[in-house]
Amino acid sequence: MKSHEPFIAPQSDYYIYSPSLIAQEMFLYPLYCGHFFYEKGYSLHRESYDSYLLLYIERGQLTLTYEDETKEISAGSFLLIDCYKPHSYSTFEGCDTLWCHFDGKVAAKMYETVVSHIGTVFSMNDSYSVLNKLQKIYQTFADGKLIKEPLMSKYLNDILTSLLLYTPEDSNTYNYMNMAEETISYIHEHLTEDISVPTLADRVGLSLYHFIRSFKKETGFTPHDYIIHTRINTAKYLLKNTELPIKEICFQCGFSSESVFCNCFKQRLKVTPIQYRKQETQ
Repeated sequence: MKSHEPFIAPQSDYYIYSPSLIAQEMFLYPLYCGHFFYEKGYSLHRESYDSYLLLYIERGQLTLTYEDETKEISAGSFLLIDCYKPHSYSTFEGCDTLWCHFDGKVAAKMYETVVSHIGTVFSMNDSYSVLNKLQKIYQTFADGKLIKEPLMSKYLNDILTSLLLYTPEDSNTYNYMNMAEETISYIHEHLTEDISVPTLADRVGLSLYHFIRSFKKETGFTPHDYIIHTRINTAKYLLKNTELPIKEICFQCGFSSESVFCNCFKQRLKVTPIQYRKQETQ
């Protein structure tokens, strides 16, 4: 479709998509996508536009006002914003953009996680993985191809995953996601050992308070709760799939004694390890 908005060049085009009910329940999905050539003087303000927007600036410069901040965004940069919130953007020199509005049941959480990691405005040393998928979404509509909703969802998931995994080479910002991932890996590798939260904090170079708060923000668990959760899940697997004695399972899962293990297990699952094993074998 051709745009008839003021200050949008005639060669610009955009596409509108209405996702199926199944897609709305299961997937991320595009709602609008396009390739716009903004002319000098273009300006837009919305109080709300029910979607999330990923936009790439191919040429020129865009001014974004969002969450009480105004930023100048140059060619080669992306913006990712929650359009449910008030937002404005404009250009005084003109710019070319490739963009996609998207949504989905997990979109809000994925957006929050990505933005907490990389921000709302960013550039990438190697943007191919994101641009390639953004271009594929746009080109699917531009070429009139059959819209395969699982594939559209995969493209959007691939984009957001690439952003989550990306760390700028010159970044001086502490990477809390990497901290949580490294800590989780260490916990799994040393589950049978005595793992103290202060030791985990020292390993990643954070104060105890900052470590606990940051780890919970990234995972939803405090470090202590995550250790116990992992030990209980491991015990459940061993109770269900092996004939190991309770005492041996206790030590393989890193509990200090059989009584501590049984009390913790019952507190969390409301049954003893023996009762759980019997339930699973009936």
